[in-house]
Amino acid sequence: MITILRRTLFIAILAGIWEVTSRLSSLPDFMFPSLSQVLLTLYTGLVNGQIAIAIYTSMGRLLIGFTIATVLGLFLGYLIWRSKLVEDTLGFLITALQSIPSIVWFPLAIIWFGLNDFSILFIVAIGATWTMTISATSGFKNVPKLYQRVAKTLGSSGFHFLRTVILPASVPQIISGLRIAWAFSWRALMAGELLGAGGGLGHLLEMGRSLGQMDLVISVMIIIGVIGTIMDNLVFLRLERRVQKKWGIS
Repeated sequence: MITILRRTLFIAILAGIWEVTSRLSSLPDFMFPSLSQVLLTLYTGLVNGQIAIAIYTSMGRLLIGFTIATVLGLFLGYLIWRSKLVEDTLGFLITALQSIPSIVWFPLAIIWFGLNDFSILFIVAIGATWTMTISATSGFKNVPKLYQRVAKTLGSSGFHFLRTVILPASVPQIISGLRIAWAFSWRALMAGELLGAGGGLGHLLEMGRSLGQMDLVISVMIIIGVIGTIMDNLVFLRLERRVQKKWGIS
């Protein structure tokens, strides 16, 4: 409760500073809109469906791309963990690819898939796959050897060994990877929508920029921040704490 009060008070102070500063500033409204103007634009966009439809479009793309990245990341992480040859070849390549910003792939995505949803999904998946792969690999490698020896002594092997020992023991690391991969997917999605695909929050950002409507731009930025905070605190953080409590980590 104290944390909630602190955060609420902090946001209220920032909102007050913003409102007062914008009204006292000599900058025109289209450059530095007041908070009340931004909130009015946000409310209007939600009521008339413009922002609501954009949220639905972006979240649909994000969930599909993030799911693809998660499945690919877990699979590639498993291969790297199981084979030294794969680790020395594919693992090395994935480490190099992780340093490449996902938006750099966008020109190739347009050539391969055209300027459509497939390009955006590709960018989103690329943005999270390498991070998820490295996190999954780290999680599999950090499973205590004692757990593995005991399980094998009791006759566990193959898929049963993976399902009952490796995956459960890797869950804390995998969840941390999911949180980071989600953030990378979200950033990749916004970059892709800004540069190309119609619809979505990124498209609204570009439209607000081109029309000089900074109140619309800031409204969309608020929506992006709220969605990111909700997902991190209500989904990933709770899941991480539950797993840590189950494993006695915290």
